[in-house]
Amino acid sequence: MKTTRQQQDATRRQILASAVALMTRQGYDGTTMKDIARAAGIGDATIYKYFPTKDRLVLGYLDEVAHQAIADTLATPCFADYQLHEQLQRLTDAVLERLEPDKAFVAVIREVTRAAPLALLAGPLPGRSALQTTVTGFIREAQARGELPYPGFEVLAGALYVDFLAAVIAYWMADTSPETSDTAQLVDLALQVGVLVLRSGLPHRLLELGGFMLRSQMVRLLQPGGHLLGLLQGARQHFGGMAAGFATPQAGAPAPAPARNATDAPAPPKRRRAVTPPSAPAARSASAPDGAPTPPPTRRPRSRKTAP
Repeated sequence: MKTTRQQQDATRRQILASAVALMTRQGYDGTTMKDIARAAGIGDATIYKYFPTKDRLVLGYLDEVAHQAIADTLATPCFADYQLHEQLQRLTDAVLERLEPDKAFVAVIREVTRAAPLALLAGPLPGRSALQTTVTGFIREAQARGELPYPGFEVLAGALYVDFLAAVIAYWMADTSPETSDTAQLVDLALQVGVLVLRSGLPHRLLELGGFMLRSQMVRLLQPGGHLLGLLQGARQHFGGMAAGFATPQAGAPAPAPARNATDAPAPPKRRRAVTPPSAPAARSASAPDGAPTPPPTRRPRSRKTAP
């Protein structure tokens, strides 16, 4: 029987709720996927269709929080009449409100991240794309109504907000002030300053300053004697070496033979000199006087056999 989309979403939420309850009570390492599946009332193999690992399950929780916070923010009455910093503040508050009931579980996630920073960061961060897209839309709407006179930094500002939100959550976890009032004050002041920076056009002025410095350096290098040719030659050698290192042979092309040094060439076989056995010294003639050279031995002629 094929399950509907609504049934899948309900099962997913039940798995997440069971994981939060078990990991809060037993810890991350003390909870297995089988424990979560049985607590959620599903089969041991069914849970892997939704979350292949415990890490992905934790990321799924954070992704759910992000999407629910965005929905809560957009459902705020008269939200379209908010100023930009008020919209960002409402989104931040919505995220913290969603995390508040599971604050002990968030502490477990922080401990796992501290022990193994890459365990939960191997893939794309959950909810980051949705949060960044939402904030980018807020900034573009502010530009359309004339609140921000300088366009062009929407995507960068959206990414910076997501990093800011992660820092706010860490601050909120350690906040011991009554009703986390310090966190509320931090969010309010930081977002006001950020919007004022965008409104003042400071990023554009910094960009213009960087462009002016780049143009001035290019003018100096393009003059005779500016060492531009040497700079370009060095860059070509550097990047050419990098490209050669990453080059891959084409399909079907024979692999080049490795270069052989002179020392790698096989040595020619040594010739073996024929060793002649030493001939026995001829007996001295009894008549030869001492000191006189010994005459060479006489060869006896071979007798030829004659046929009968």
